[in-house]
Amino acid sequence: MPLPPLEMMPPLMFGGLVLFLLVGYPVAFSLAAVGLFFGFLSIEAGYFTEAYLHNLPLRIFGILSNDLLLAIPFFTLMGAILERCGLAEDLLEGTGQLFGKVPGGLAYAVIIVGAILGAITGTVAASVIAMGMISLPVMMRYGYDMRIATGVIAASGTITQVIPPSLVLIVLGDVLGKSVGDMYAGAIGPSFLQTFLFLAYIALVSIVAPHRVPPLPPEALVPRGWSLWWRVLRGMVPSIVLIFMVLGTIFLGLATPTEAGAMGVVGAVALAIMNRRFTWILMRQAMGNTMRITAMVLFILVGATVFSLVFQGVDGGLWIEHLLSHLPGGATGFLIFTQVFIFLLAFFLDFFEIAFIVLPLLAPVAAKLGIDLVWFGVLICVNMQTSFMHPPFGFALFYLRGIAPREVRSADIYWGAIPWVVLQLLLVAIVIFWPESVTYWIDKGTGVDPSTVRIEVPLPDAADEPPMPTFR
Repeated sequence: MPLPPLEMMPPLMFGGLVLFLLVGYPVAFSLAAVGLFFGFLSIEAGYFTEAYLHNLPLRIFGILSNDLLLAIPFFTLMGAILERCGLAEDLLEGTGQLFGKVPGGLAYAVIIVGAILGAITGTVAASVIAMGMISLPVMMRYGYDMRIATGVIAASGTITQVIPPSLVLIVLGDVLGKSVGDMYAGAIGPSFLQTFLFLAYIALVSIVAPHRVPPLPPEALVPRGWSLWWRVLRGMVPSIVLIFMVLGTIFLGLATPTEAGAMGVVGAVALAIMNRRFTWILMRQAMGNTMRITAMVLFILVGATVFSLVFQGVDGGLWIEHLLSHLPGGATGFLIFTQVFIFLLAFFLDFFEIAFIVLPLLAPVAAKLGIDLVWFGVLICVNMQTSFMHPPFGFALFYLRGIAPREVRSADIYWGAIPWVVLQLLLVAIVIFWPESVTYWIDKGTGVDPSTVRIEVPLPDAADEPPMPTFR
């Protein structure tokens, strides 16, 4: 049986992977199986030798010994503890009372609290589940339009993906070979823009159709005074302290993301104790959830390593580069194509799978086209957050469906997500046409090209040289 020529191996590998994914086989094992199958086929065809695959154990060991990836279980554990410690309840209760008098007040509170939780948990599931369980019954009780209520809860939870310390930014920084601190700094602008767009949409709805987002009735409002402000401060102050512990220490260069994640776990445990919610059952549940997510990420990463090693061995990188670098429009055409491609992939793959499978193929082409990789990574992150909101496979919609009362129809959840997906795509366009929204926050360094630095050491004169020692 004739073997396929070398130039056909990359598209065959990519097609085989797509076939496995469509069948529904687990992504991590699909990647490894396709990679090993085509690896043995390539050895048989003579495209590379068995010695080439000896790199595989070294690459897997490199993944398992990567200190940066330790940040993933730390941030996941922190988010799982905070999900159960009562912080979200305090924040939503106080903020909802502050905005309760105006139309859309509860929706404003959900968006603001979603942004705050995103800055201290880093996980979408924790934000969506916590806010859905607390705020959705209240919104239903006071007559909110069901599509607005479900949409704002799911969307405010997905802000977590862009706001540092997002797990996605850690993974993207590792894949792109860029500092996680730079990725976090670059995401600051899009985070504020995303929050502003969501708030502006609710403001527009409250003007055009105020009956869909009614204010709280007077009997539901707490009289303004120190008791109300105490509720707000009780939720805000610990959150601000925890945000500084996690993000401030990274931006100031006092801690690595892994060390900041460890401090965040300590802070989350302290908050749970302060709120009298800490139990060993809570800790065990949080650790179990962390173990499952971390194991999933590592298995996907190992499978992606197997696939990418063989893919590069059959010149897959050159195939992708030739395919994408000759698109009409140069760098602009490349950006448009990749963003549309990732948006479509997000219907079927989650953000970890896209980051580990697709991004290593796109990053070399982006670098060759002169695209800043930190900006490119943040842009990919902004685009990938739509994967949580896509009907019918968005994970945020699944989380919300799982905790919503039975009277909430799935159709309302799906239709309610569409305006927020449009707002997320609008942010993608803003980041593309306004790169400074990302690059402005990144440390520019000294502005000196190290390759131009010359160090000249003057040679001493012969008369100044000390006499040579003599030995007898």
